Amino acid sequence: MEINFIALLVAAIVTLVVGFIWYHPKVFGTIWMKENNFTVEDLKKGSMLKIFGLTYLFSLMITMILMALTIHQSGAFGMVGGPPMLDHVKPSFTAFMADYGTAYRTFKHGALHGFMAGLFFALPLIGINGLFERKSWKYILIHAGFWAVCLTLMGGIVCAFA
Repeated sequence: MEINFIALLVAAIVTLVVGFIWYHPKVFGTIWMKENNFTVEDLKKGSMLKIFGLTYLFSLMITMILMALTIHQSGAFGMVGGPPMLDHVKPSFTAFMADYGTAYRTFKHGALHGFMAGLFFALPLIGINGLFERKSWKYILIHAGFWAVCLTLMGGIVCAFA
């Protein structure tokens, strides 16, 4: 199983593109600003290069774990010791990969697993932090919704093309 790094680079852009739309004032941006007590002037502070650069780096990290969550064949590779051990695998592994090497490698399947990651991983993380920070449910649901959309799209891209 070869990794398509271009697909991972593209999938990582999703958080920036969806973020530009999701947090736009005409979508959820105004509500998000109100829930955080931000003003437009507050948002102009800070290094945008640093913010977007680190966002992209963190998004790349997310794409790496999404490979394990969306591409079931990753587990088979792990069972034999990964790519360094492929020259020493048993014939049963080769036969298995011949039969199932591309099974469930679709955008739809990856999107399903990405959405599940958003619902069962991102929502609880954001919810727990939001509760302890005394944030509103609007705040929690805006962020959780953002991550559910991002992880759905990223999972689809990773599963179908990586």
